[in-house]
Amino acid sequence: MKPNIKPGKLFIDGKWRGALSGKTFPTINPATEEVITEVAEGDEGDIDLAVRAARRAFEEGPWSTMAAADRGKLIWKIGDLTMKYADELAELETLDNGKPFSHPLGSRNVDIPYTAECFQYYAGWATKIYGETIPVRANALNYTLKEPVGVVGAIVPWNYPLLMAAWKLAPALAAGNTVVLKPSEVTPLTALRFAEIMQEAGLPDGVVNVVTGYGEEGAGAALVRHPGVDKIAFTGHYTTGQDVMRNAAGTLKKISLELGGKSPNIILADADIDSAVVSAFWGIFWNKGEACTAASRLFVERSIHDRFMEKLVGMTDTLVAGDPFDPNTSLGPVVSSEQLNKDLQYIEIGKKEAKLVKGGGRIDIGTGKGYFLQPTIFDEVDNSMTIAQDEIFGPVLATIQFKDLDEAIQMGNDNIYGLAAAIWTKDIKKAHIVAKKLKAGTVWINTYHTYDMGSPFGGYKMSGFGRDLGMQAMDLYTQVKSVFVDLNM
Repeated sequence: MKPNIKPGKLFIDGKWRGALSGKTFPTINPATEEVITEVAEGDEGDIDLAVRAARRAFEEGPWSTMAAADRGKLIWKIGDLTMKYADELAELETLDNGKPFSHPLGSRNVDIPYTAECFQYYAGWATKIYGETIPVRANALNYTLKEPVGVVGAIVPWNYPLLMAAWKLAPALAAGNTVVLKPSEVTPLTALRFAEIMQEAGLPDGVVNVVTGYGEEGAGAALVRHPGVDKIAFTGHYTTGQDVMRNAAGTLKKISLELGGKSPNIILADADIDSAVVSAFWGIFWNKGEACTAASRLFVERSIHDRFMEKLVGMTDTLVAGDPFDPNTSLGPVVSSEQLNKDLQYIEIGKKEAKLVKGGGRIDIGTGKGYFLQPTIFDEVDNSMTIAQDEIFGPVLATIQFKDLDEAIQMGNDNIYGLAAAIWTKDIKKAHIVAKKLKAGTVWINTYHTYDMGSPFGGYKMSGFGRDLGMQAMDLYTQVKSVFVDLNM
């Protein structure tokens, strides 16, 4: 199951073109370590062309005069076409990222339907962006207008390449902005195919441009610095987020950052143990642990620790590593050799800090190839240890015992991140107390990895600021203008 892959070019002003430098870079299949194709390596010159195209489309093209209702219909059509090409898009995502194709939590059943739903949700917002009238002291009519910010630079990660692009594109377009999208150099293929789909939907030239290339020293940094970009929406590691803030300072761009996490998953003794075990299992091993909300810190109340861990460790034997296109595969390869080496380095640190109870090494699926890593569980972890503090971004779990609720909350908050958290208990009073005290943008009670396009998503502390999804995301892509009309004459 391999779609026809063309060499990747840049999509600028509705046309496909090579990079000005003529440079390309390979994109790798993490399951086979083979080159899928070569992709154009855009840089500062290409970003300038894309930003200029986006500016023209915003100020001069049909996008700037299109009725909100018509814009909403077009965005809805993008969602429809996403599902029309669902299998192809899911195949590209699996090929480039390594996530299982047909697993219930894989690319065909999660990433692509959620992408379509995101566009269809924000299609409805296009006609619901309006201002207010304000009873001011002066004899005047005062009203506000909510206007698009202008040209948006969207920089998205490799763990959910198309879905994360949708989280930026859909609200930005609904608000009337134009976009330059810079996908991760590790997983650029779905963004390129999606440009064709948006064009088929009828999106005018220049409204969305896709420039592939590298981040810190290439297209990504150039996009952030460009004076013609009004807003940057970024998802990635917090150190890169810091670079985005520094590079955006020169032009005082509006920015929003979603910067990962080290999420605590707290299991109280009165929880439904079987449900909590299953949720803890998928909380860390879903998408190979390559999720910013991964439940990578597991806090288990001391009295149930042994029973809980026996069940959890036993569940890892149900994971089947293999060809991501094999229907029996539930664990694909991590995304790249760089990420694999990073995960293995953290595992070696963990072996010195804590007790390794499962996994800890690579997996050979019989081909001698692929970046496959055993699901790994550490126990007897102290919350101050490296594996409990750093975001590993792989299938590596740190398990920590606690004696009472206050200690669980204290340790759960004792981390630089604050993206997500969970509490498992049958005591509803305890649940709400913990939800209020945990410093996280999302708190789940007796569930994990539950999302909805209408619910805001974002972090506290070093997990960033701004909210994707929900009506709150519209604030990121609009600005407010106050208008006064003197009524004395």
